[in-house]
Amino acid sequence: MKEGLIYLSAWEVASIRVIAAGLVLLPLAIKSFREIPNEKKGYVILSGTLGSLLPAYLFCIAEEQVSSALAGVFNSLTPVFVLFVGALFFGQSTKPGKILGITVAFLGSVLLFFSQENTQSNNIIYVLFIVIATFFYGLNVNIVNRNLKGLPSLKVVSLALVFNAIPAMVVLLNTDYFSKSFNGQFLWGTFCACILGWAGTALASVLFYKLIKQAGIVFSSMVTYGIPVVAIIWGMLYGEDVGIAQWSCMFIILLGVFLATRK
Repeated sequence: MKEGLIYLSAWEVASIRVIAAGLVLLPLAIKSFREIPNEKKGYVILSGTLGSLLPAYLFCIAEEQVSSALAGVFNSLTPVFVLFVGALFFGQSTKPGKILGITVAFLGSVLLFFSQENTQSNNIIYVLFIVIATFFYGLNVNIVNRNLKGLPSLKVVSLALVFNAIPAMVVLLNTDYFSKSFNGQFLWGTFCACILGWAGTALASVLFYKLIKQAGIVFSSMVTYGIPVVAIIWGMLYGEDVGIAQWSCMFIILLGVFLATRK
């Protein structure tokens, strides 16, 4: 995402990401269209929108103003939103320990934002984009668990991404992507966005949906524990400043997530 944004706009990178994911799964989606019940197709499309399409744009736009490390740490709020959305909209019980964990994680997020050396008022908007994306992730996980659990993961993901590739193409056509110079930088940026779609969206979504079925929504959402560490390492490679304050806030957030998800 970071590499693609060097040469392309956020709208272009996000659009290419979703389109590339849809195209690689198109043959399977055509085969799966008749195999998925009609009453489930709406949930499939909604799942793709909440789990892939909207977060793709929100994260790309945020990455233009927010560091990779910060984006990765805030992404670890996903398990918290899985529990929050489950309790608020899906009737799941919320124990005091989970409420404590949510509170601690939220506190860590606030401290993390203010730990940035160049904290500006406009950064709040971009951080909010990431928080909204993690809320969508939490909502999507609950929808998949409630409405799509009995369907094959590969078929659900392929159909969801192909349908959502259509609005992504509409967005891409309304950018200046196709009028840009066809040079090495253009091709590299496009290639990075495609890799993001093939690996970070298509393959990752298939594995994640399968994990939800086999291990449950809370355990599945815990994969986000590893994202902050990976994101911080990439951020350091790109020259981003990561100090003891950022690591401490990340620890607080992960502690909150741990408290919220432990039995």
